[in-house]
Amino acid sequence: MRIILLGGPGAGKGTQAQKMAEEYSIAHIATGDILRQSIKDGTELGVKAKSYMDKGQLVPDDVVIGIIKERLTQDDIQSGFVLDGFPRTVPQAEALSLLTRELNMPMDAVINIKTSPDVVVERLSGRRTCRDCQTVYHIFYSPPKKEGKCDRCDGELYQRDDDKEETIRKRLKVYENQTFPLLEYYKTSGKLLEVSGDVSIAEVFESIVQILRKEKIDLG
Repeated sequence: MRIILLGGPGAGKGTQAQKMAEEYSIAHIATGDILRQSIKDGTELGVKAKSYMDKGQLVPDDVVIGIIKERLTQDDIQSGFVLDGFPRTVPQAEALSLLTRELNMPMDAVINIKTSPDVVVERLSGRRTCRDCQTVYHIFYSPPKKEGKCDRCDGELYQRDDDKEETIRKRLKVYENQTFPLLEYYKTSGKLLEVSGDVSIAEVFESIVQILRKEKIDLG
């Protein structure tokens, strides 16, 4: 089973990718993680990626694709994998398609976790972070025992700028504009499946499993 998971900020795609990896014993490939690992290992592509990141620049598609190719040659992906955080654009999707064809590893499906803006705002704007130990709380889902104070170190809890409603809505708009062509690309290929991300983590996961079964994709 080879799956791409798409979803905007607050959609929970990282959580769902991890659940799929655990449930079906497949590899969870998060592009941010493999970039950091390549840099840590000092690989040729990792060094190249670091040179762009140190300048505050985006890592070029060919470098990211090269790093993903390295990851897809490792033994643990033989039983399948779920890609989380890539592709983000049509050129990246086209490069990935060429790569998976070259490796004889065609993707089985692309799942878009579609989440309404109001739900995302509630999820993300409710987050509070400890200034001292960086522990994250949520005022609705996982509140601290004492309002405004960290359970672990009694540090002050604050709302990051990224978690403020105005910023969240701007991020969602940017994501929507960037990903619309990507969703159209995968819709044309016939591989795009969509589930609602407005429900609980368990319900989203069940929807993903059901839609994969409906498409007769081998879950192992």
